[in-house]
Amino acid sequence: MKGKTENEEGAKGVVSLEELKKKMADFAKEREWDQFHTPRNLLLAMVGEVGELSEIFQWKGEVPRGLPDWEEKEKQHLGEELSDVLLYLVRLSDICGIDLGNAVLRKLELNAIKYPVSLCKGSSKKHTLLSKSTTSSTTSSSENGVINDGE
Repeated sequence: MKGKTENEEGAKGVVSLEELKKKMADFAKEREWDQFHTPRNLLLAMVGEVGELSEIFQWKGEVPRGLPDWEEKEKQHLGEELSDVLLYLVRLSDICGIDLGNAVLRKLELNAIKYPVSLCKGSSKKHTLLSKSTTSSTTSSSENGVINDGE
């Protein structure tokens, strides 16, 4: 797999989810790995990669945007681990028959409803704590210390 690609418009460096999905499917097929790419196996592999990603930040405390104090080698390693997580996520969504691009757009729309600017601007509060007038089952569940809103 090449690091940069050229899409239909000719813009370099822009990679679509569809292109990643195809590249991952071809990569697995060439190696006869489809037999191993079950939803459970892909999920567990992705969780392992998230662990590796977490190790990069472990013991560093808060890190400023842009990682100004990081060496180029550290940033490259971060990019590799982020890529591993993304590739497993794209492959998992493909194997599960989920259109990840549309799922993401739908989730953004749902989050816009759940977190209206008028209630949450500048706040890090969970949506169930933004308005005292919320009377859904989520609020009553969260009052018991359990959040069950399908996230």
